Amino acid sequence: MSNIRSKINRSALAVVLAGGVLATAAPAQAAEPVAVASASVGSADIVVSGQSAQAAPIAPCDVDGRQTNSTTGGFAGNTTKFGRGSTECARDSGGTASAKASGQRFETTVLRQFGGPTLRVRTFSARCNTTSNGSSGYVELSGVSGFSVPREIRSNHTIMIPGRGQGDPPMARLVLNELEVPTPADGSLTTNALRITLFPEGGPASGDIVVGSASCDPYGA
Repeated sequence: MSNIRSKINRSALAVVLAGGVLATAAPAQAAEPVAVASASVGSADIVVSGQSAQAAPIAPCDVDGRQTNSTTGGFAGNTTKFGRGSTECARDSGGTASAKASGQRFETTVLRQFGGPTLRVRTFSARCNTTSNGSSGYVELSGVSGFSVPREIRSNHTIMIPGRGQGDPPMARLVLNELEVPTPADGSLTTNALRITLFPEGGPASGDIVVGSASCDPYGA
């Protein structure tokens, strides 16, 4: 089991991704913008051997709705579970919005029937904050097993879980520290601690599991 704790700070205005793409803020707007933010402990929407299993966003929060939330745990079918977790969303007097999701004891055994590993994360968090003209994000993962975590996780760090036999398609694609920025960039971002995509090249299972998610937009409302 890995006990590496990985952190990253990012800006939707001035973060250069691995491909050299620069995210920029939206142009000035006539109306005064109102920042928004939301978060969830996780979610799942998967199909395995024709059987679907879902977990709606777990313990969601939103600055314009329920601002704090918590869960004692959640399940997607009988293979994927989340432990205790909580979310916090806020907007301060200066108009800055923030969101944070944190949780523990995530586990999925969905790959075991295909000869793959059990994937576990002991603790995780994802959070974001808006700035005057953009957003920044931060994620943390610790105590993982079934895959390896580098000491410093770059945005969209990708790990493939290979198929059982030589030439078989990969069982899963794992994206750590996932950063989602619209094109063209508008200052908003979504940061996910971990995304698991089942059989990304096709196979007996499909769909995604997201572990820890936070979204911020300085011009959201």
